Amino acid sequence: MYKNVLKLCRYFTIIVIPATMLCNNVNAQVSLTGQLKTRSELRSGYGTLQPTGNSASFFTAQRTRLTFNYKSSKLIFQTSIQDVRLWGQDASTISAADGNKLGVHEAWAEIILSNKKDAAFKSSPFDYFAIKLGRQEIAYDDERLLGALDWTMQARRHDAIVFKLQQSGWQVDLGAAFNQHTDAINYNGTYYTPANIPATVKDNNGNLANTPAGFLPLVNAAGNSDKKGSPVFVNSPGTNALTQNYKAFQYLYAAKKVGKTKFSGLFFADQFGKYKLDSARNVANGNVGYIYGRRFNQSGVNTRITTGILVNPVFGKNNQWAATAGYYYQGGRDKDSLALNAYMLTASVAYKAGKMSYTAGWDYLSGNNAFSTSKTNHRFDPLYGTPHKFWGYMDYFYAVSGAPNGGLSDPYLKVKLTANRFSAELAGHYFMLGADQKDVSGQALNKHLSTELDFTAAYKLNSLTTVDLGLSYMAATRSMEYAKNLTPGSTNLSPVWAYLQINIKPDFLNK
Repeated sequence: MYKNVLKLCRYFTIIVIPATMLCNNVNAQVSLTGQLKTRSELRSGYGTLQPTGNSASFFTAQRTRLTFNYKSSKLIFQTSIQDVRLWGQDASTISAADGNKLGVHEAWAEIILSNKKDAAFKSSPFDYFAIKLGRQEIAYDDERLLGALDWTMQARRHDAIVFKLQQSGWQVDLGAAFNQHTDAINYNGTYYTPANIPATVKDNNGNLANTPAGFLPLVNAAGNSDKKGSPVFVNSPGTNALTQNYKAFQYLYAAKKVGKTKFSGLFFADQFGKYKLDSARNVANGNVGYIYGRRFNQSGVNTRITTGILVNPVFGKNNQWAATAGYYYQGGRDKDSLALNAYMLTASVAYKAGKMSYTAGWDYLSGNNAFSTSKTNHRFDPLYGTPHKFWGYMDYFYAVSGAPNGGLSDPYLKVKLTANRFSAELAGHYFMLGADQKDVSGQALNKHLSTELDFTAAYKLNSLTTVDLGLSYMAATRSMEYAKNLTPGSTNLSPVWAYLQINIKPDFLNK
């Protein structure tokens, strides 16, 4: 902990002081903001159903973030350093076991090449044109498919380049990323082994061994390597239990507001490295075992394509009505090279009356029908968004432990009160399978998975501090056990979850 504090101070000295000196000589703006976000959670079935007899857990997580931003006519530069940990996770004295949880969340520069609103440009062919490159958050619209995932302590970022154009009311962004895990001399090709792989793994006999280079190990429920096991990561690289980080992506986002209606469209292609199943021999005290896994040394990639539109009209004499309608299609190949044919629908309408607002909506994400013999994957993956915002705050779907193979149908209602410093919301979801699934006898499951109630409240203590409270309850059915790949009849079907969060965001240079 002390090491990381010292590092934060060192970064502060290296970055801020020279930048402040620079700003004394040029017409530029500098900001330095911080964030201390602590969240205490009581979990009894958060993310997935808890085995019968298990007790609730309680912990406090903390994000500490320091963000420096420099802005001039020709350049915007930002770096964000953050430390994420649980209270008490490390020893109270320094040791090698503390590990390094300090990382660079963002480090990007935006080179401005055209800006008609800035007199520093003698000529600007476009209203605004810039190139943003480096480690950055990528978020659009309501963050359904591309989002910063700010709810989680670690959040989400990409190493990417984005060309940003604004012209005649249009916003057009073109982005790309290309991941590689080594710059070793004489490395053969550009094969990419997904990151976040543990340094050690148990072989099939349970003996601990170093994870072979370029290898994604497979383990069974007992934690031993198994050729039929699942990939193991230190942290899952994505939502929807995505077990393979992308090799590359390219996207085009376009949006324009016509009257009081915003139209936006997204074309997103991400590629995943091909792999083959392999094994590595491990000898421990004369005991010969094997480590099974995926070796990413195959040529070519599997390309997945997602495209669709989102429409957000606002209407009524006092703009008291708002609606959302969207459709996204997913095709190409998934990470395991299966053909994809999936889609997602969303529709909602909201009405605001004074301090109260009411929302009714429905989301549908396609899935695989267990009675079908099709080898095509119909399961829609909501890419790299912020699923916590949409499919229940208990994160049973498209976050943490993944989503049902049969997809999801989610009609919901929300009621919200907004006062000066205080807001509160009650949301109800009625979760159902999108496609038929089988029970252990081969019969069709009841499609109803659960009913979830989420109560949240926020109070702005002062200009720097917000306090958030959340209480969630779920009434699940036995179908949820199948959806989460749990043993039928083994779990508590009434999970609860609660949290108290304090979010402090000072602006150190604001007078």
